[in-house]
Amino acid sequence: MYIAIEGIDTAGKSTQIEKLREHFTDAIITKEPGATEVGKKIREIVLSAKTKSKKAEFLLFLADRAEHIKEVIEPNQDKLVISDRSAISGVAYALVQGEIEKKELVWLNNFATGGIYPAKIFLLKLTKEELKFRLSQKELDGIELRGEEYLLGIQEAIIEAAKLLNLELITIDATKSIDDITQEILNNMK
Repeated sequence: MYIAIEGIDTAGKSTQIEKLREHFTDAIITKEPGATEVGKKIREIVLSAKTKSKKAEFLLFLADRAEHIKEVIEPNQDKLVISDRSAISGVAYALVQGEIEKKELVWLNNFATGGIYPAKIFLLKLTKEELKFRLSQKELDGIELRGEEYLLGIQEAIIEAAKLLNLELITIDATKSIDDITQEILNNMK
């Protein structure tokens, strides 16, 4: 089964993936973008915030997604694959940019993924207050520097993206305790 942990920066995706690794020692743990050699280079470009064109940024994410599916997801379809982000994030970021029509977003993602998407997507959802606090506790990258409102817009766009792609989205309150969140994910994996 292929599952994805989604959420905006600081939502706790990495923490939950580490907790899931303890429960599923044979699982393939991956991320998007950056799980492949090509993906690492793409991730560096995107996080450096050097692209001037939002379309170029989106196409970089699509290139990473295609590589990720080919190198990581397809060869491991018989195993549990847990991904830090997925196509959902890519579509969400593009929705916020507003430069690509929704039907084109769906078509381009279907093209990049070959129609392979997570069976279950878990969204770790933050409140505005909690996001503000968590951002104040770290050095911000290029995406985080876009601000709280931008990130909260992405969070709402993740919900819309799941609907557009007709994928199951399970929303979890990211302000709960780490163990409560892990248990909720485990309960919904059955």
